[in-house]
Amino acid sequence: MRDKRDWRDSRPRCDSRELPNGRMAIIRFEDLEVWQEATSLAVEIYVVSKDGSFSQDFGFRDQLRRSAVSIASNIAEGKERETIPELIRHFYIAKGSSGELKTQLFIAERVGYIGSDRAKDLRQTAEKISAKLGALIRTLKAK
Repeated sequence: MRDKRDWRDSRPRCDSRELPNGRMAIIRFEDLEVWQEATSLAVEIYVVSKDGSFSQDFGFRDQLRRSAVSIASNIAEGKERETIPELIRHFYIAKGSSGELKTQLFIAERVGYIGSDRAKDLRQTAEKISAKLGALIRTLKAK
């Protein structure tokens, strides 16, 4: 009788389990702090881009929103693929989307769509998320 395992069973897994210190590893992407922060950032981006002249610049507004949504979405997709290499790959994509969002926030500020203080706060949030993703990537690569 053939072994029913397929090639995916030999890859490093990203499922959840009890850790040696008795704590539980992350079970769902919704439990990841970085995903929660990225989701909140996306909601904030929708709020700041819904009014005024920003809301009329459909192309730019939609691109800004897509970048923000992409961060949380790639974190979730990577976790759902359930392998460490896929999780790392999607964390890198999310990190890239964070950089894209920061750039767009600089532009939105310069053209007057977002006030300076608000743009700075949103960029700092994106930077914080990017840093957390970087730390997670380093941790996962060390396994």
